[in-house]
Amino acid sequence: MKHLALRTGVRWKISIAIAAVGALIAVALSLVVHNAARVSMLDNARDTQVVRLQFALRLFESKQQQQQPQFGSKVNDPSLPRELRRRAAENRISTLIVEHANGIPDVWAAAPLADGDVLSLHSRYGSSASVLQDLDRALIIGSVSVVLGGSALGVLIGGQLSRRLRKAAAAATKVAQGGTDVRVRAAIGGFVRDETDELARAVDAMTDTLQERVEAERRVTADIAHELRTPVTGLLTAAELLPPGRPTELVRNRAQALRTLVEDVLEVARLDSASERAELQEIALGEFVSRRVTIMAPDATVRVVHESWVNTDPRRLERILGNLLGNAAKHGGTPVEVTVEGRVVRVRDHGPGFPDTLLREGPSRFRTGSSDRAGVGHGLGLTIAAGQAKVLGARLTFRNAAPEGAKETGGAIAVLWLPEHAPTNTGSYRTLTRPASHS
Repeated sequence: MKHLALRTGVRWKISIAIAAVGALIAVALSLVVHNAARVSMLDNARDTQVVRLQFALRLFESKQQQQQPQFGSKVNDPSLPRELRRRAAENRISTLIVEHANGIPDVWAAAPLADGDVLSLHSRYGSSASVLQDLDRALIIGSVSVVLGGSALGVLIGGQLSRRLRKAAAAATKVAQGGTDVRVRAAIGGFVRDETDELARAVDAMTDTLQERVEAERRVTADIAHELRTPVTGLLTAAELLPPGRPTELVRNRAQALRTLVEDVLEVARLDSASERAELQEIALGEFVSRRVTIMAPDATVRVVHESWVNTDPRRLERILGNLLGNAAKHGGTPVEVTVEGRVVRVRDHGPGFPDTLLREGPSRFRTGSSDRAGVGHGLGLTIAAGQAKVLGARLTFRNAAPEGAKETGGAIAVLWLPEHAPTNTGSYRTLTRPASHS
């Protein structure tokens, strides 16, 4: 069974924690203060009752008063608690607190007389109970104030920490998307130095290390491919001198495939270095795609739904189209359809569709997909197309025509979304302007 996960921010977790701790402390202190005040008041009531009883006892035993009880005292009170009778029999002056359901206790005091009788004094503790109620009310108000103040403080502290963590996460996401110049420590900023700074420094150090490693691997790959160009060119030249025949044709084909691979690897290395810049021209996208597709894939059909003028690099756009058409021809099925609608170009085949790995993770070099789409090529075509699209500031997406879970697919669809504001040849962006005749 799946467990439901409650997603809460750091701000609210800290606020709830501070509020809970504050509430526990406030309740504990309130109970301690209440009990201490009650015990103190009852002790004072006992002492007062004993003093009054002693004074009444002296008056009762005085001949001038003719042995009449004073100050509300009684002799042999029938409601006198049994415990006090027992203590009086032991010749002791004692007090007793009797609790009632209404919360107002009775304070008893009893003293033995010379003839074996018991003189007792009884009073209600109502005034002190009202004082306790006022104290409890003040403690409740104070506890609520502490909880609310702690919650507000938790929101402020947690909010600051949450903002720093969100900035760090946003910066780390940019790094993951290829922003090698982004630094997490600079992104979070501020004057506070806490664990988020340690996390930011660790992420920045990891980014620098990974970038150095990737750059080293890219340089090695580019150097190897560059060094292979000369021997591969010599191999092709030597293959041309071989006598005609099937073995010669196989050697030429393999040598040409090797040369294509070397050139593709070099192109991928250049794209990875992020040093490529677009050389922009304004073109009619529908007309441009129609001409190029007719040359590169005569069997494909082109449909221009809506013509649009775009500012882009024709050479790189042609490279993207060629790779998409080549991928459809090698791994897809006929017919191949190309649709131009405004700034959007779709290339669709009617083959088995893109593999799930490509749909989840995007194009990856030297991975040709599942077995039903493998067997030809080296998996660099879509990688190069995606890299060239990035140089153009465009977006290249992949999907299958059939919905997920269907037994049969309706083919693979690659969609190129050209931006409204294309990158300039310096890598920045500018606003697209078109002559009036093109509108």
